[in-house]
Amino acid sequence: MEVNQAKQEHLLALKVMRLTKPTLFTNLPVTCEDRDLPGDLFAQLMREDPSTIKGAEALMLGEMLTLPQNFGNIFLGETFSSYISVHNDSIQVVKDVLVKADLQTSSQRLNLSASNSAVAELKPESCIDDVIHHEVKEIGTHILVCAVSYTTQYGEKLYFRKFFKFQVLKPLDVKTKFYNAESDLSSVTDEVFLEAQIQNITTSPMFMEKVSLEPSMMYNVTELNTVASGDDGESTFGKMSYLQPMDTRQYLYCLKPKPEYAEKAGVIKGVTVIGKLDIVWKTNLGERGRLQTSQLQRMAPGYGDIRLSLEMIPDTVNLEEPFNIICRITNCSERTMDLVLEMCNTRSIHWCGVSGRQLGKLCPGAFLSLPLTLLSSVQGLQSLSGLRLTDTFLKRTYEYDDIAQVCVVCPYTSNEC
Repeated sequence: MEVNQAKQEHLLALKVMRLTKPTLFTNLPVTCEDRDLPGDLFAQLMREDPSTIKGAEALMLGEMLTLPQNFGNIFLGETFSSYISVHNDSIQVVKDVLVKADLQTSSQRLNLSASNSAVAELKPESCIDDVIHHEVKEIGTHILVCAVSYTTQYGEKLYFRKFFKFQVLKPLDVKTKFYNAESDLSSVTDEVFLEAQIQNITTSPMFMEKVSLEPSMMYNVTELNTVASGDDGESTFGKMSYLQPMDTRQYLYCLKPKPEYAEKAGVIKGVTVIGKLDIVWKTNLGERGRLQTSQLQRMAPGYGDIRLSLEMIPDTVNLEEPFNIICRITNCSERTMDLVLEMCNTRSIHWCGVSGRQLGKLCPGAFLSLPLTLLSSVQGLQSLSGLRLTDTFLKRTYEYDDIAQVCVVCPYTSNEC
């Protein structure tokens, strides 16, 4: 939308046009049957129409391209391009012509002019042309301010401006969800799954060229959006990655802490930065757009003063036969602990070994691996419970139940069991 100042006669004329991709020309075919009154008239007119496709005149889509008839919509992440032309409409030679283009947003003012130097003179019927580009990074109202200053042949300095106001819309609606891994060994690996829901809220389809997650320095990322098939994985969305208006897609990523951070229990605490999504798409005739989210943050689960996790556990064990597990005990507090381990039997789980043994001192951030032996007296899916850790310094006891689950089967025939 153009907003002008009070009208004043000037020797120069300023024209501004937005540069966008053309669109395919469409027409409205009119047909009838041969026995109708017009006969073959409509078909003949369509065959003679240069905008129709030869041999397929009844299609609305033509072979010609049309230039934009209006300003159109501008979306966040696209590149705004505009052609600026200053023409000398007078019969005088104009000197010291300076053309300046600024883009005013809600938070800043940007200079988009390719050159800030003045043109020494502009002869009659001559013009100064410039093309500006800007990657749109804010939504809301934008104002393109084009200012022209010049000096007449009589030494009079003149100045005028034009304002072009337009709205920048949001093309995508992005929602994220975090999930902690629920496997038995997840407490050791600290795996985090990120689900990104991306919805096309424009009125035209998009070709999703790339949707990737750039992890922070603490994590490694694995994309889970392909199905392994031979050497190359095939996208879960098929070969043609189009997103229709108002359609939504879910992208899944698995993040694992890097070894140097995973070994330090005190590092991944509280709010942690996961990374940011990088989305690249194309619209009409390959017009490109790119959007990067802000840094995604996640509240890391709290483990208290002591964290008990499993490094090794079998999936299936035999009934009434001892089996081994390896526990990792990590001091997540900021003080040294002197720990004592107690093992309490349950109805189905029986711990083997001495209960109440000293584990020794554990410094802040340190961990120890503890092999334990136990057996189950009941078949089925059994939960491991009954471990107690006591800090003798503070006389505080930490209880650990439902640590993991194991499937107990009978190694004999059904009659013998």
